Amino acid sequence: MVAPNGYFIYFLHPGLKKFHFFKVYINIKNQPIMLKHSLLILSLLSMNGCSSIAYYSQAIGGQLEIFRRSQSIDSLIANPSTPAQLKQQLAEILTIRAFATSALYLPDNDSYTYYADLHRSYVLWSVFATPAFSFKPKQWCFLIVGCVSYQGYFKKASAQALADELRVQGYDIYVAEIPAYSTLGWFEDPVLNTMLTWHKLQIAGLIFHELAHQKIYIADDTAFNEAFAVAVEQIGIERWLAQSGTPKESVDYQQSRQRQAEFVELVLTARNSIQQIYQQPLPPKQMEVAKRAAFDKLRAQYAELKSSWGGFAGYDAWFAKDLNNAKLLSVVTYQDHVPAFMALFEQVGSDLPAFYDKVAQLGELPTEERHAQLKEALLKFKP
Repeated sequence: MVAPNGYFIYFLHPGLKKFHFFKVYINIKNQPIMLKHSLLILSLLSMNGCSSIAYYSQAIGGQLEIFRRSQSIDSLIANPSTPAQLKQQLAEILTIRAFATSALYLPDNDSYTYYADLHRSYVLWSVFATPAFSFKPKQWCFLIVGCVSYQGYFKKASAQALADELRVQGYDIYVAEIPAYSTLGWFEDPVLNTMLTWHKLQIAGLIFHELAHQKIYIADDTAFNEAFAVAVEQIGIERWLAQSGTPKESVDYQQSRQRQAEFVELVLTARNSIQQIYQQPLPPKQMEVAKRAAFDKLRAQYAELKSSWGGFAGYDAWFAKDLNNAKLLSVVTYQDHVPAFMALFEQVGSDLPAFYDKVAQLGELPTEERHAQLKEALLKFKP
């Protein structure tokens, strides 16, 4: 049904006991091609209950808000009323975006050539959840993207409501604040104001990371997808610095990478140690005591690590609260397979197209075989 500046789409949704009839209004004014109508239709058809209707409604609403606020970066730079600092940042981002395609062979589309100010500090809040004595993530499954180890919301209150519900059920919970995300090429992802408080190199890494998801994405394997994107992010920043960075930026980045590597190693080691505790045949109360002691040990180890950094406090907020299985999982999900991907990159002669081909081939394998081959690539790697 056509409406002013848009149209309504009507759906029959099979509920638990009856069909529900509802409609969604799509505003297409000034954005005739940005919206992939088929995705919305398929997403809505995949709903299977009132809670799903609520979740998909907020997801669609959040995405439409981003579209509504999006403006061409070129037009903003040309606009005399755009603040000078924002113009400079956006111009730098266009240069980074062009580099992503020309030097990193990432998708050449309109992603990150638009800007949207959401008037908030984060675009999403993602909920991670694990059982109390396990690092096996709770998964949520969606059409198109498959199953993932988190659920994202455009409103913090909604994420917190889910977190509270799962906490009552006995899960360990972590609500992560997300400054950007990828729609995997279904939409043209804009630059968001939530990204602009970061250093230029962090913004570059984030753009490379999210475009990597558009390049290769394997349904139902969050750890594989995120580690691949982190590897592309790191490779991209190294190449960007080699081409356009200053000596100071290179030194600062290497110091930051070293600290991050030490932080990740600390977390992964703690995860392995705590996992061994969970495998012991202990009564729940004793298991809880051992778990708490292990996390207290992790905090103490971080204090020692921080001292070796000369007091650098960049990870203090992460350790300040909600230190539990789910929070460790949020790091593990992104970092566990990164060394294997970097080894794979070295094995193909640091050739990015060849690297992408190899990763795509791995993506066609069953999950267990895929992960086994990643481990094999790491074992074969000899620096």
